[in-house]
This record gives sequence, C-alpha cells and structure tokens, in this order.
Amino acid sequence: MIKYILKRCFNYVIMLFIATSMTYFLASAFMDPRSNYMSRHPHPPIASINRSLDLANINDQTPVIVRYGRWLTGIVTRWNWGLSPEQSPINGAIAPRILASVQLVTVATVLSIIFGVSIGVYTAIRQYKWQDRTLNSIATFFLVIPTAVLGLVIVYLAVSMNNGIGQRIFYVTGLHSYSGGNPFAWFLDLLQHLVLPTIVMTIPGTVSYHLTQRTYLLDTMNADYVRTARAKGLPLNKAIRRHALRTSLIPTAVDVAFSIASIFTGAVITETVFAINGLGSYFVQAIGDNDINGSVAIAAFGGVCTLTGALLADIFSAWLDPRIRLS
Repeated sequence: MIKYILKRCFNYVIMLFIATSMTYFLASAFMDPRSNYMSRHPHPPIASINRSLDLANINDQTPVIVRYGRWLTGIVTRWNWGLSPEQSPINGAIAPRILASVQLVTVATVLSIIFGVSIGVYTAIRQYKWQDRTLNSIATFFLVIPTAVLGLVIVYLAVSMNNGIGQRIFYVTGLHSYSGGNPFAWFLDLLQHLVLPTIVMTIPGTVSYHLTQRTYLLDTMNADYVRTARAKGLPLNKAIRRHALRTSLIPTAVDVAFSIASIFTGAVITETVFAINGLGSYFVQAIGDNDINGSVAIAAFGGVCTLTGALLADIFSAWLDPRIRLS
C-alpha cells in the first residue's frame, strides 16, 4: 500500500506542476494587466506603467518565458507567489481567504457526503416505495432551486427567528465578530456564523450525492455476483453491505475527489450572500482585475485540493477493492 501511495503522490506532483505551469502561460496570454492602467483617464505615463508591471513581473513587453522563470524561482526559493497589478502581495491576500474557505467548506462537505450517501443507500434499498418516492421528490425540489434563492430564504428564516426570539442566535454576515480572548466564546461565535452558510452548501451537496449514490447502488444491486449471493441464501441487507455497497462507493469517492476544487473556489454565491471573503469571490475578482499571479495561485490551490482528494479516493478505492493496487 505504501509503495502504491508513493507512486500516486509522485504522479500527482508532476501533474500539478504541469497544470500550474500551463495555467500561468494561458493567464499570461489572455489577461491584460496593462489595460488596468490604460483605461484610466488620464492614464499614467507609459514609463510609470511599465515600472509597475515590471515590479509585479507581469509586463507583456517582457518575454513570457523570462517572466515564468522569475515567477517559478520566487515560488521555489521564497514561496512568493508575486504581486497583483496594484502591487499587493498575493500571499497576504490568499492566506486569510483560504482559512475562511476551509472554515466554510469543510463541515458542509463532510455533512453532504455523510447525509447524501446515507440517503442514497436508504432509497436504493427501498426502490419505488413511498420512502424512495418522497425523498427523491424532495431532492428534485432542492435540485432546481438556485443557490442564491436558497441562501436568501435561509437568511430570511434566520432573521425572522432572531426577531421572534428577541435575541441574535444566527449571524447572517461574515465568519467572526468576537474579538475577545475566551476560546469558548470564540468557538460559539464561529458556530453562530457558520450555521447558515453550512446549511446552504450542505443541501445541494446532499442532493447530488444522494442521487448519484442511489444510481450507483442500484446498478451494482443488479449485478451477477450480488444475484449469486442472494441465490445462495444471503439476506438482501447483507448482500448489499458485503458486495454491492463496497463497489458502488468507488465512483462516489471519485466524484467527491474531483468536486473538492470546485467546492473551495466555486462558492461565490454563498460567499456573496453571507458577505464572506473566501477564495471563490477572490477568484472572480482576480480574473476581473487581470491579476495573473492571483489567478494562477488560486488555480494551483484548486489543483492541490483536487489531487489531494484524488489521492484519498485512490486509497479508499484500493481499500474497498484490493485489485486496484495490483493493477
């Protein structure tokens, strides 16, 4: 198993390096930081613009391979991801947003997987019964609701509850408001801020994993080896647990792995509704500002998230099916 993990890690590191380098060249080709200055009226002197672009290593008049070498050297030697067109450090801008996104996304992702997979297994076993039809109808209802609408409904209900009780139980903006030194009060304040956005992010994830896990399990329940186990007298629940469920969890693990990056960098609507400065909103801002270094840094972080999830999925899949290690 250790040899298998090390081999996968080596492959993923190479893939991440290639993908990040390609992202840098694509961002340099399609983004135009110079236009940020030229669109001003009056625009600064050309010499001043070139000086600012040179300081950020994003001057289009410098060969891209030279800029790439400087950028890569800065990361390898100093872990410096460069400057934005406005000369602000990328490291200082991304670090707090990564922390905010981790706080926002982690709990919601775990809950989505647990609830979604559990409901998917429950409905698959009870296919076409009233439990299956009811839960599938609820899932379809939430599937068609836009995230922005769901967020606003949750905010409205929380504000109404706060007003009805006469005390603020839920916060609808930000992730923190406590500035004291009491760790218990800090944790309670964090929970009060996290509850609402966690609900908004958990519901769509739960619906997605519920429907996919139900489909995967139904496919494996009708497989020949499951029918053979049933024919030998094994009860349905044991046949599903020992044979069908293990196989059906493998594609679910792969789905989870390749959705992690989009969860971290794609929570733009949730972050906007709850005024959270996370990676999603910063990614959109970086693209709009022609921030080459910032966009590449976030893409690299997304790649790390994806490959970390893929590694965990590989380990989980190899544990479920030892034949994967042999192949």
